[in-house]
Amino acid sequence: MKNILIIGATGQIGSELTMKLRGIYTGGNVVAGYIPGAEPKGILLESGPSHIVDITNPTMIAEAVDKYNIDTIYNLAALLSAVAEARPQLAWKIGVGGLYNTLEVAREKKCAVFTPSSIGSFGPTTPHDKTPQDTIQRPKTIYGVTKVTGELLSDYYASRFSVDTRSVRFPGLISYVTPPGGGTTDYAVDIYYAAVKGETFKCPLKQGTFMDMMYMPDALRAAIEIMEADPSRLIHRNSFNIASMSFDPEIIYAKIKEYVPDFKMIYELDPLRQAIADSWPDSLDDECARNEWDWKPEFDLDNMTKDMLANLKLKLNA
Repeated sequence: MKNILIIGATGQIGSELTMKLRGIYTGGNVVAGYIPGAEPKGILLESGPSHIVDITNPTMIAEAVDKYNIDTIYNLAALLSAVAEARPQLAWKIGVGGLYNTLEVAREKKCAVFTPSSIGSFGPTTPHDKTPQDTIQRPKTIYGVTKVTGELLSDYYASRFSVDTRSVRFPGLISYVTPPGGGTTDYAVDIYYAAVKGETFKCPLKQGTFMDMMYMPDALRAAIEIMEADPSRLIHRNSFNIASMSFDPEIIYAKIKEYVPDFKMIYELDPLRQAIADSWPDSLDDECARNEWDWKPEFDLDNMTKDMLANLKLKLNA
């Protein structure tokens, strides 16, 4: 993997993954693909090339691949869960139509493709505790439907056209760098902001709502390590369960209070987000990822909390 195009490079994952990859492969070999209105800024703009890439336009994808001699595409374009429910047609256009465009370009240009899936690819009939790698996937959200479709479509292009497609199912991602953008698990980012700002946190999910979560540094490593993995070891491709920690609002609140004793939380439930969260797994079984490409998280709730609070205090001058 030498020349990389990241579609959606200014989003929550893309902005951090772009910089991580530039640190590994040098800035000039990692292209930040963006859409007008979401241009790269600051160090993301200055550290390497950028190119307008609208995933709904296959010609734009092909032009970027040709111009920069791309061999690997990270396709991160998507609407997050709660936002997708408000705009299901656009969610399908980007999540499925955009993936189809990317896979077609990859087939023609001989590129490898990473497209993240999600815990949202599961549904209420999926086993919720230690959800197996291979199990029923009948999601009740358009976000989940696009993710399951993406897994199947990516597997099809791998078996039918020998496109090197790979993927992980991300749990909720927690980061201090880029603000959240409408995901069901975003409360676990917002709660840290509230703690550092000295605000009372209004939790949109009820007590006892367990979901898998992961600190962004682990998520970035997973996205890179799966693409660098020995293909001869991979039994699965699209998509691997990966896991790090599982908690409900009371657990993360109690952990933060260990370091911010005066922190307060109240519940103001969001019915839509609660319904989505209730349909998702409480925890994932990631044994296949551990066995097939040596996946292992580095952060648990305690060391993530210390790192989040320290960095947000610097970021917010708190």
